[in-house]
Amino acid sequence: MPQDVWVLGTHMTPFRRYIDKDAVDLACTAALGALEDGGVGISDMDILACGTLFQAGASMGQQVQKQIGQTGIPVYNVSNACATGATALRTVILAIRAGEAEMGLAIGVEQMGKMGLLAGGSREQKNTYEPSGRFGAVMPIDGILGTDTMPGVFGQAGMEYANDNDGVGFEQFAKVAQKNHAHSALNPLAQYRKEFSLQEVMESPMQSYPNTLLMCCPTGDGAAACVLVGEERFASLNPEQRARAVKISASVLTSDPYVASGQAQPDVNTLTRNAAKAAYEQSGVAPGDLNLVELHDCFATAELIHYDNLGLCEPGGAGDFIDRGGPWRDGETPVNVSGGLISKGHPIGATGVANVYEVTTHLRGEAGDRQIEGANVGLTHVIGLGSSCAVHILEKSAS
Repeated sequence: MPQDVWVLGTHMTPFRRYIDKDAVDLACTAALGALEDGGVGISDMDILACGTLFQAGASMGQQVQKQIGQTGIPVYNVSNACATGATALRTVILAIRAGEAEMGLAIGVEQMGKMGLLAGGSREQKNTYEPSGRFGAVMPIDGILGTDTMPGVFGQAGMEYANDNDGVGFEQFAKVAQKNHAHSALNPLAQYRKEFSLQEVMESPMQSYPNTLLMCCPTGDGAAACVLVGEERFASLNPEQRARAVKISASVLTSDPYVASGQAQPDVNTLTRNAAKAAYEQSGVAPGDLNLVELHDCFATAELIHYDNLGLCEPGGAGDFIDRGGPWRDGETPVNVSGGLISKGHPIGATGVANVYEVTTHLRGEAGDRQIEGANVGLTHVIGLGSSCAVHILEKSAS
């Protein structure tokens, strides 16, 4: 049997635009913070995995090592769309489960600045596609309405769900953003911390129906890191370290299976449903056991359909779930109490690790004003469009 893995230490930088720091600075800040939080040092690490998307190819992990300590351990540089950070985390988990490491450091980092079209690259970048030279090269999927921009793709995904299920419309999607902006006001690490009324959300500039500007995540800079430890080393830790550690009960990564409709419109549902099903089976946790969820709300439409994909509501019932306040911080299953990507921000490579930071902080009872009282079990979810979905389930340590 593979050994259990715990989050021993974790840290996250504020998400915002940094003009005085680069990606290496941000990654090192998060890494050193996580090591300090876990009460360990870089010399205790057996593996390092660093995830970044737009700095990919820069050997970011090795650059971080040069700043915080070169100990000769294996370093993995990971790039996997919006699931990049979660994939770096899973890389360390797999090494520990395989017995190749006892303790490791996972980092997610991104410096995006003002890249256009919300994590999809600038329009200029999109219009300079260079054919790969192979027949049948993978081209962007234009979507049913002829757009491969992220607001358009996720707008269409939301409208498909609305068309298939009663009680879902523009107002229900807007309520998601209203909630997340309100939650972010309690999070000192969030990129934006301003509340907006439902009317303000609905009347903000339309990006791609039904997603208005206030229903879209911003670009930004930031980093997060986690120190992970296997059960054998965990047993040797001091009582305080064990008490604050959070068990990773499930770690699942999926990719897009073939579906016929995926040739016209990216399928953001099936890989999430598959990942959630596997995670619940792996952990023995049911959706009703979750005390909080950090899911991938790159757009308000995405969050709403993922209520259904993750089993947080009855099938087809995402509209009713938001209408009755189910995902608010005082609701039945709080979702994105950090403010989510919409308000906390979405430095792509950092997001998957930042979600784990958020849930870990609540399970430790250390989330301050935004604390979900009595939180014992949480789930994190990220999806890289046309790429991968990662789901992790975390549980409060009983040690």
